[in-house]
Amino acid sequence: QVHLAESGGGSVQAGGSLRLSCTASGNIFSITDRSWYRQAPGNRRELVATILSDGSTRYLPSVKGRFTISGDNAKKTWSLQLNSLEPEDTAVYYCNADASMSPYSYWGQGTQVTVSS
Repeated sequence: QVHLAESGGGSVQAGGSLRLSCTASGNIFSITDRSWYRQAPGNRRELVATILSDGSTRYLPSVKGRFTISGDNAKKTWSLQLNSLEPEDTAVYYCNADASMSPYSYWGQGTQVTVSS
């Protein structure tokens, strides 16, 4: 089993920055890809950014150039730097880890990001 603990988040004005962090514990050797998702009220959860097991990254088009995902080689921690925040970025952000064994995916508890105009 893997446990994910998030930190960061909060409230900022448009144009501001925040940093979210996720720390994994337990069977971290099974972790492959690491991601951040978000879910705004009334919307489905969407993938924001991923750091693949080979270190390459993928981004939701609307955040590319503003958000940066990074992680340590031990796959124990990963972060999401959120710059140039917009009100549309307001959501609960969740860290996620894919794993090579059941249950194959783990989630953090979620952290609120609120951007005011």
